[in-house]
This record gives sequence, structure tokens and C-alpha cells, in this order.
Amino acid sequence: MRVSKPLIALLVVGSAAAVIVPVRSLHSPKTSASPWETLEPGLELGELQAAHPSTSGDSKIRVLRIDPRLFELRLLNASAPGQGKPLTARDWAHRNGLVAAVNASMYDADHRTSMGMMLTGKHVNNPRLNRDKAVLAFDSRSPGIAPIKLIDRECDDLDAWKGHYGTLVQSIRMISCKGENVWAASDDPWSVAAIGVDHRGRVLFIHCRSPYTPHDLVENLLSLPLDLAGAMYAEGGPEAQLYIRSGHREIELVGSHGTSLFGSDRAWPVPNVIGIVRRKK
Repeated sequence: MRVSKPLIALLVVGSAAAVIVPVRSLHSPKTSASPWETLEPGLELGELQAAHPSTSGDSKIRVLRIDPRLFELRLLNASAPGQGKPLTARDWAHRNGLVAAVNASMYDADHRTSMGMMLTGKHVNNPRLNRDKAVLAFDSRSPGIAPIKLIDRECDDLDAWKGHYGTLVQSIRMISCKGENVWAASDDPWSVAAIGVDHRGRVLFIHCRSPYTPHDLVENLLSLPLDLAGAMYAEGGPEAQLYIRSGHREIELVGSHGTSLFGSDRAWPVPNVIGIVRRKK
């Protein structure tokens, strides 16, 4: 893992190192009564224990909770002019001045194109809808419209909503608009990165390094005090990552495939990320 600038301490997540935190911030302001640590106004980091333990690792789900009144989302693509190539979430953040970054979605064999529709007003990565039910919409264009909406195509009319937003990212629905686990049960566990929205309109960047089947991870998410209104899958396996730099802290979370967490401490370059930047006052 590449580390630069001030003295750092390496913390162990599960069976392998995946979090970087400057030494001066090891004494967290988080209280014993709350799993949430305020990194800065509008940005909180939660470290929540899953109700059902994984077969490997610490069984913790880490969540970055974002107030869209203070932060705006950005979609970044390797396919966009001037970007050039896939990068780790950390490198995407440093290159583009992001406070945090997470996988945007799964991508095709060309290591450029999202598996589902992905577009902004300035660049179209993939214009085609597939069968997936979730579409994350942001860059609100209409007064009175929420800055971010997780559209559920089973409950919402995508055609009616998409004109109100400049950026659309399609992926696999994990939690329906009715609060139900809609991921079929399976046998194969892996690390997962996901994106959610709570009932207050806050955005959640979710990362779980400990391997779970997506169905079991959703069950854990629904049991936590996240007030989830919906969630979509962003990536799985060693590509799944979340990077944060805020409040004198630098945190890099990386995923792993299967039940072994060893040998996968380095983040993989990915072509598409969703990041956040501070809104201008």
C-alpha cells in the first residue's frame, strides 16, 4: 500500500491491513454511545458491527454518511476526456480533489464501460439501460427537487424523473423502495461496496471487507440503525473500495474475493467512481 506525507499508523481490519489513519487522529471523538464519528460538518463515519458474523474478518460494516446540503456528488470516468485510465479510489480522489470516493458500478471487459446506464451532462459512458432496477440520480436541475434520488424502477417512473437530474448511474438494486431485501440467496461470499440513501436524504457510502453473500449483507444492513430508504450494489471482491480523507484522517478500505482476506491489501484500479466535494458557500 502506498503511503505519503505525515507519519501514519497502520490499523488492522479483519485479517489484513486496509485502513490508513494519521497518528494524531487515533483518539477519535466518537463516543461509546454512538458508532458515528463526525469527521467534519455534514460528514460522519460509522463503524457498525454486523448482527450476523462473517466466516472471516471483523464482521464490521463501515459507512460514510453524507449530508447533500454540504457535499455534492461527482461521477468520474476513465472514458471521459482528460481522464485516461482506471485509477484506485485513492488516486481518483487525489487527482480530482475529492473528499471521498467509492466504486460507481460494475464494469465491462473493456475496463471502461459500466454494465448499466451511466452518464452526465458532459459525458456518456453507457447510454443503454439494462434490466437492473436501481438508478442513482444527482446533479439536480429542477428547483424543489431533492439533490439526490435513488430511483427504484419498480416503484418510480424513470422517464418522469431522469429529466430532473444531470447524472444517472444504474446498478443492481439491493433494497427495494418498500424496505425489502431483493437480492436472491446464494452461496458465494465476497467483499462489497454499495451506495445507499436514508429517509432523511443522506447518502451512504458502504463498505464491508468481511465476506458475505450480498443477500446476507443486506440482511445485516437492514438490522442496523441506518434508516435505509434504498441501496444499490457498487462493486464486489477485490475491486470494492472506499477512500476518505477528512478531519485529519486518511482511510482506504479495500475488498477481497471469497473467504480469504490475505494477499489483497492493495486497491485495484477501477474505471468509474462516485466521489464527493464540499459545496461552495
